[in-house]
Amino acid sequence: MSYIDKTIALPAKQQRFSTEFTKFLNWALVWVILANIPFMAMWMVGAPPRAIPIVLAGLVGLIVKRMPRAVQWIAFVGVMVYSLLSFVSGLFSLTLDSLLYSLQFFAEIKPSNSIEYIIAAIVMVGILIGSWFLLKRDTNFSKPLHILLGGALIFGLVGADAAVGEGMRGHYFRPAPAGAGFESAVTKSGFAARADGKRHLVLIIVESLGVPKNNKAMSDKLFAYYNSSAVKARYEVSQGTSLYYNSTTSGEMRELCGRWGDYYELLESDDPKTLNCLPAQLAEKGYATQAMHSFKGPFFKREDWYPKIGFQKREFAVDLEKRGAEWCGGVFAGACDRQVPKMLAENLKRAKQPVFQYWLTLNTHLPVPTEQNLHPENCEKVSVELARDYPMICRQFAIFDDIDKALIKEITASDFPEADILLVGDHMPPFFDRHHRSQFDPERVPWLYLKAKGSQPEG
Repeated sequence: MSYIDKTIALPAKQQRFSTEFTKFLNWALVWVILANIPFMAMWMVGAPPRAIPIVLAGLVGLIVKRMPRAVQWIAFVGVMVYSLLSFVSGLFSLTLDSLLYSLQFFAEIKPSNSIEYIIAAIVMVGILIGSWFLLKRDTNFSKPLHILLGGALIFGLVGADAAVGEGMRGHYFRPAPAGAGFESAVTKSGFAARADGKRHLVLIIVESLGVPKNNKAMSDKLFAYYNSSAVKARYEVSQGTSLYYNSTTSGEMRELCGRWGDYYELLESDDPKTLNCLPAQLAEKGYATQAMHSFKGPFFKREDWYPKIGFQKREFAVDLEKRGAEWCGGVFAGACDRQVPKMLAENLKRAKQPVFQYWLTLNTHLPVPTEQNLHPENCEKVSVELARDYPMICRQFAIFDDIDKALIKEITASDFPEADILLVGDHMPPFFDRHHRSQFDPERVPWLYLKAKGSQPEG
């Protein structure tokens, strides 16, 4: 080949290289950038680790790059669904199978009451639409060099994700490891040992009540109202922390059944005695066992498994509203928690036998919206510092304050019967952003035990 022939051939090689590289860029735009960009945007505020979803997106993209556009798009949708589920499961400390099992209850909640969820839905729909049009472009590159470059991009993104989330890994994905030592507020406080029939027992699991971490303003607020002279006149007050895993129903299993696990493990049994949970144990000792929850009974099948573990009577949102509770909004809209303590007290006052009264709160479930009868606005009245630096935490503490004030009013009344009262968090509050989430211990929840002194003040 002459020199002239070589100079003519060179542009053709460049053209082929350029075409191959364009195909590679088209592929990377969809399967590396578009598949991850909404989650990468969360790097600025904090997010669960995503190594598996990142690698999965890249590998699926490499497998389907030569397939028809419709097949590629369906694969992309599948990748995004998995990425979203993985992200949500990490955010709320759920195992993926727990989250998938929970999807059957999606119709019971109202994500449209949260601006965060609305924005997320708009972004995801936009990405799916955008991917359909971007997949019109040819992504079927074949050069080994470009395949290696694709792998480098994928694992480079994994490394970046790990680096950005350094120091926050313990805040996400908290299933109980095999052989994990068990502990709970019920066991650590000595609450169950007081079941001698001489007093009522009240267990309250408080939604998203976490242990403050190096935050004095929050530590000062937590359980502050229980330091009053009225409370201490009737109760010995103690507090501590307990290990937790997973989300709310796992917290219920921890405190009510004395083991790690989740509620769907209970659904197959029809004999409360075989499950050996606290309500059934107390029923055997002559206690009337009653449960209250401000949300719907079918959600997480509580109306099915509460009786299986020994609750003889159950009251859910519809029952509490019939008794006078107002409606409170949010993603989980139901009865207002601040009005439940009065009903709890009424249950004990009219009892003809010792009662084990259980109450699972609702309104502090995240995200906490403004208004919707939750009273979280103007939370500078709760704490000027929290309102300024941690507004979402401040809104949550405003609701905690309403619950605490209402409960203390009832349990310090002269006609409130003798009762031991244990309050405990189910899990740390799963705030979306690192700024708020890092203010809590990622492994422990707080508890407060009010042990009746056995004598009531006059009045």
